[in-house]
Amino acid sequence: MNILIFGPNGSGKGTQGALVKKKYDLAHIESGAIFREHIGGGTELGKQAKAFIERGDLVPDDITIPMVLETLKSKGANGWLLDGFPRNMVQAQKLWDALQAEGMKLDYVIEILLPREVAKNRIMGRRLCKNDNNHPNNIFIDAIKPNGDVCRVCGGELSARSDDQDEGAIGKRHDIYYNTVDGTLAAAYFYKDLAAKGMTKYIELDGEGAIDAIKDKLLAQLS
Repeated sequence: MNILIFGPNGSGKGTQGALVKKKYDLAHIESGAIFREHIGGGTELGKQAKAFIERGDLVPDDITIPMVLETLKSKGANGWLLDGFPRNMVQAQKLWDALQAEGMKLDYVIEILLPREVAKNRIMGRRLCKNDNNHPNNIFIDAIKPNGDVCRVCGGELSARSDDQDEGAIGKRHDIYYNTVDGTLAAAYFYKDLAAKGMTKYIELDGEGAIDAIKDKLLAQLS
């Protein structure tokens, strides 16, 4: 089973992705990890990407797409869940064409829907437990509100990441994601149009629901 997952920062995309990975034994492949793997491993594509990054330039799609494909093929023998790519309409089209050329099927595309203001609040409400960063704590989500100033799971000391409190940086990331013309949502809608033609399957999930409710709805639609 091969899956793309979309959702704004703060939507719980990582949580749901981890649950799907565990359920179906998929390789959970994040875009940042792809770059780290190729650059750290000294691959030819990684060397080319590093040269652009060191100049402060964006890595061209004709380097990024082959890196993505190589990682999907090498790590996703039992199926994969790709998270964080594509980020725009052009990349969505190029990735689809590349998958078709390689004979790789895209079984599902998942979109977690969340209003922009809710997504921003969730990011700013995140708190990290000193004992375990995976302990969920968020001052804006009732189900996982901390116990005062301490972790709801273990009572550990909590802190907030500085970038989670930067409204300007959050706004810039969300400007890209919520752009339905040529941004990340435009990429998602490209696959939604393909699904309407029977070329893949598209699943929409209400990101404002409880984690377990979202998980149950998602797993019920995957087969």
